[in-house]
Amino acid sequence: MTVSSPTQLARKEAPASPKFVLTPELRTAVTMTALTLLGLLIGVAGEKALHNEYLKWGGYGLAYLAGGIPAGREALHSLFVERKLDVDLLMVLAALGAASIGQAADGAILLFLFSLSNTLQDWAMGRTKNAIQALMDLNPEGATVRRGGVEKWCELGDIQIGDLLVIKPGERIAADAKVVRGQTTVDESPITGESVPIDKPIGADLASGTVNLNGSVEAEVVRPAGESTLARLVGLMEEAQTQKSKTESITERYESPYAMIVLLCVPLVFVLLRYGFQLPADASWYRAMTFMVVASPCAVVISTPAVMLSAMAAAARAGVLFKSSAALDTLAGINTIAFDKTGTLTQAKMSLTHIVAEDEQEALALAAGLEAHSEHPIAQAIVQHAAQKGVQPISVTQAQAIPGHGIEARLATGELAWAGNLRLAGRENAVLTSEQEVALAGLNSEGSSTVIIGIDTRVVGIMGVADALRPNIEQALSRLQEAGVAHRVMLTGDKQEVAHTVAHEVGLTEYKAELLPEDKLRIIGELPAPVAMVGDGVNDAPALARADLGVAVASGTDVAIESADVVLMQNDLGKLAGAVKLAKDARRTVLTNLAFAFSVIAIVAPLAVAGKVPLPLGVIAHEGGTVFVVFMGLRLLRHKL
Repeated sequence: MTVSSPTQLARKEAPASPKFVLTPELRTAVTMTALTLLGLLIGVAGEKALHNEYLKWGGYGLAYLAGGIPAGREALHSLFVERKLDVDLLMVLAALGAASIGQAADGAILLFLFSLSNTLQDWAMGRTKNAIQALMDLNPEGATVRRGGVEKWCELGDIQIGDLLVIKPGERIAADAKVVRGQTTVDESPITGESVPIDKPIGADLASGTVNLNGSVEAEVVRPAGESTLARLVGLMEEAQTQKSKTESITERYESPYAMIVLLCVPLVFVLLRYGFQLPADASWYRAMTFMVVASPCAVVISTPAVMLSAMAAAARAGVLFKSSAALDTLAGINTIAFDKTGTLTQAKMSLTHIVAEDEQEALALAAGLEAHSEHPIAQAIVQHAAQKGVQPISVTQAQAIPGHGIEARLATGELAWAGNLRLAGRENAVLTSEQEVALAGLNSEGSSTVIIGIDTRVVGIMGVADALRPNIEQALSRLQEAGVAHRVMLTGDKQEVAHTVAHEVGLTEYKAELLPEDKLRIIGELPAPVAMVGDGVNDAPALARADLGVAVASGTDVAIESADVVLMQNDLGKLAGAVKLAKDARRTVLTNLAFAFSVIAIVAPLAVAGKVPLPLGVIAHEGGTVFVVFMGLRLLRHKL
């Protein structure tokens, strides 16, 4: 029978990744877009291929209803509730205008493209609710509580201040509490970012959402669930998510004036031609509708989606997932990138980095034999290192863990072997040589966790265990600088010594250590904007949401992934520099497309009013502009990261 370790139990209890949910609103949007396309295809087939008037108008009618009703409803809401005109109204009127002069197909195409764009936006915006829900899922459904000497299961909302939580190995802590009986080790990385599990003796604080690893304890609740550390993180997430991107602000600013100008120009064109130039009413109407079709922002509307969707597809193929086109546009202008340390620059996996001993293989064999009886992550790092080096662990008996100190056991010779911290060495009356003291001080100054190995009163060796860096991380950060990101900084909840060592090893000159989630949130607002935040943990979620752009690695927590705008699916930060270059190329292409689309409108629209451009030629110019901007976007599919 296989017995799961406390760490494995904790992983089993952790919430599963939130799956994409097709909400009723999004399902309706997808259905209407599909019906619009279906109606367009039926109408074109009836008009061009089958020459069937019933099929033609039935298809176009379906396209106009499916594509026009949602846009019309939004337009009326904006007009009567928000008191502003928007592009929704302009698109519907442009489509009707095209139909009124016999170009129903053109209007149906307009409605389909606009419907598709709105559906994609609805999908992208759904991530906010998912992010907060994923954060809430870190809370267990309840906990075992001791009241009046009786243990019983309580729902999360029923846990009160003063209750005693009975927390077993592998369980997630349900509320902020203080240990009153027993000792354990807790994984606090979801909240603080601390890479090494923390020993929790009597009197130590426990934070909700963290995981109890290897000891049964009783802890007194000091805050109700609604005011816990995890609840505070949820509040920070909700506040940070309200920050609007620069792209969203600019779009909102210019959408209404553009629609207003075009709508005012259409009746003015008709009046000018009918009464100013004395043209017949039908000719004036024909030219006014031609002007509306030419001035309709089909090429303008598709300019950005065509580019962004192609760039997002190219990035996804390389393992970089953008959750929205706004994220891609934001990345193009990023000037500062802040990195979390644990799980982002490092692998969030303890590794044996130093062995100081006269006989390193003997020391490693003894340490592996002892630590094989411990489930602590530092112990497992030593055991795994020995296995990788092919070192056979020394057999020991009567192994016994000493909480807060280490582990001891008997050798075949009857001698007492031990492995642990300096407190354990003192307990065994062991004396370190001057060389060993220097080595121990050096490892501590680097922020490594140290393990002293001994037999009776003799110190056999000293080992340093630390969180391993991600492969090629230094080159990845250098590539970012080459891509134009001038300012790079590391933010971590880990100790100052650890932060200094990691920053030096990866080539970063600026770092800030011992930060709580609210500290990261504050610092993100103080860094030179625009700022991107790269992280992987729950403690990074508020900063990821607050930054102009949040980037998560796929090996991170569900909350970080849901909060971020960009996900590195292969955990390869080297792809980030390529994504920056792609984003900049996409922005240049968008500007080129918009300049072209507006140029076509600026040139052809006056000619249409003057009667120099008949409707067929206007449609060719209009559709030609659309084809051009789509082609410019599709070329980004060949971009390599």
